[in-house]
Amino acid sequence: MSTAPEVPVLVGIGDINDRAAKGQDDAAEPLTLMLRAIGAAIQDTTLAPEAAQKLQSAIESVAVVANWTWLYPNAPGLLVQRLGLPGAVHIHESHHGGDSPGQLFDEAARRVAYRKSKVAVITGAEALASSESFKKAKKFPPSHWTKLEDYTPFWNRNRPEDVGTRHFLGAPIQVYPLYEAAFRAHLQQKLSDNHKESAELYAEFAQIAAKSPVSWSYGKEPETAESIGTVTKRNRMICSPYPLLMNAFNTVNLAAACILTTTSFARELGIPESKWIYPLGGAGTSDSSRFWERPYFHRSRSLSESLDAALTVSNLRPEDIDLFDFYSCFPIVPKLAAHHLGLPLHGPKPITVLGGLTSFGGAGNNYSMHAITELTRQLRTRKQSTSSLSPSNNAKTTNGLVLANGGVLSYHHTVIISTHPRPDSDSVVYPMWNPLPSQLDEEHPVIEERAEGDGVVETYTVQFSRDGSPALGFVIGRLESGNNNRFVANVEDGYTLQQLCSGTEQIGNRGFVVSVSGEGRNLFRFEQAKI
Repeated sequence: MSTAPEVPVLVGIGDINDRAAKGQDDAAEPLTLMLRAIGAAIQDTTLAPEAAQKLQSAIESVAVVANWTWLYPNAPGLLVQRLGLPGAVHIHESHHGGDSPGQLFDEAARRVAYRKSKVAVITGAEALASSESFKKAKKFPPSHWTKLEDYTPFWNRNRPEDVGTRHFLGAPIQVYPLYEAAFRAHLQQKLSDNHKESAELYAEFAQIAAKSPVSWSYGKEPETAESIGTVTKRNRMICSPYPLLMNAFNTVNLAAACILTTTSFARELGIPESKWIYPLGGAGTSDSSRFWERPYFHRSRSLSESLDAALTVSNLRPEDIDLFDFYSCFPIVPKLAAHHLGLPLHGPKPITVLGGLTSFGGAGNNYSMHAITELTRQLRTRKQSTSSLSPSNNAKTTNGLVLANGGVLSYHHTVIISTHPRPDSDSVVYPMWNPLPSQLDEEHPVIEERAEGDGVVETYTVQFSRDGSPALGFVIGRLESGNNNRFVANVEDGYTLQQLCSGTEQIGNRGFVVSVSGEGRNLFRFEQAKI
């Protein structure tokens, strides 16, 4: 039997929106939703039952995006058991991060290309909407879901004590705004212009999500720039500058799956070539998980290098990409990606095909799996329309790019797929490895854990109470004395909170930082001018 590499191809996709079931007593758990998504992906190949069973029996790799809803001890093992897959298979569950769909897709294409797996499946699901409904009805844990030893949600599990936790800082709703503020100041935007830009961007995303039957907001009137940008009781400020409708909405029941195999097996099974979409390459890396140690907050090196490396290994330039989906838990991520690639936020090529985690739905770590499936649908449509106009060997190539992001701008993985195989597929069927290290190595500023003295604001955000009042401020800054060391500090006094919420840029302004004895915290304040 030949051991030569083969061209990998994506042949089946499936998406499940289980919105109707969220309040029902028999609502499905994530494992069931994943099985439905895999079934939908098999059906998507259009194979007859006998050939479809042959495809399912040939699955040798099952990779699962770790879910937030139900922390199974071995989700891929349970799927293998439920699918009745014979023999030993490769199983893997991702880390917790929204980059996981890109990473798993990249690895699945590589496994298939180099004959480590004849057929590979990647899948993921969340049932957070149903889980929350069960809790409200006091029917938690649901009796028909897989029993767990520990029902503690992922986000409530203990974090080790560090600079971040001592300052109550580290949640995505807090850290992404720090990047938005720094990027805004770097571009010398007015706060009002920056806010308007974010509202208009997310309004455009909402229009896109409203058209997708898979979207959690499908069938609802899309939000507008005015409703997204105006702070109200319904759209209260969470952490400045982001009101609620600029934050990811995670209470969804969504699942997706992709099936990859080789062109030869796809042809043997009889999967129509109109269904074939070709993985071209991928790349991913991460910044320090200790976000306060990163060298700057106006850009993300792992985001930039992931995009650049994926384009390089795919032998493409940004202008060769026709369809994009940039992860968008908060407006700053698509802004950073578009800025890096030189794309306009509102250009002829939209920077999302889904509509973002607010409007489409923040499917936990699995959002970008839905981006891959939607790109596949749109690429197939373009492939079929161009093929009908030209001979197949002259049909226009259309390329799509997905940027998946996880953590707090911590992890990034980019994958590129196409209507046609790589032009150099005679020699390179797929890149043999991820061209980037798992984590970038770079010098970071010295952190002054117990800071004292004059300091300059590097970036900041304010967290608000449910009644709309500012509750706690967060400042990352540099000490003016010594070696320009960095500090992390809280803001508690009313005057300084008022200044941070004033609508006037505070980055670059000077204040004073003190260490709170016995707490491991620093407090930052501006001096109030004497009258």
